[in-house]
Amino acid sequence: MPRSVFLGRVVEPGEPLWLPEDRAWALALLDVEADRCPECRQPWGEATAKENEFGYRAELIRCHACTASAQAVRAYQDKGGAAEGLHVHIERTGG
Repeated sequence: MPRSVFLGRVVEPGEPLWLPEDRAWALALLDVEADRCPECRQPWGEATAKENEFGYRAELIRCHACTASAQAVRAYQDKGGAAEGLHVHIERTGG
């Protein structure tokens, strides 16, 4: 969705959906997202700088939905099932 539309611009008949400023914002976002570690999403320039080697603290947390997913996949594989192409649907049971 173009930024200007997200911010409330109403596109009138004959007007372009994407304005030049919308395209500039979208391209800038692509640049920002491309400069991120795919794992932790920290900026590459900061996260790989030598002076920042000991500049991060990590906290372990458990996602209970991911745990249930991993357990279901492991049980499936233990019974001989192949995990390639397997997608897991997770829903909260309330428990």
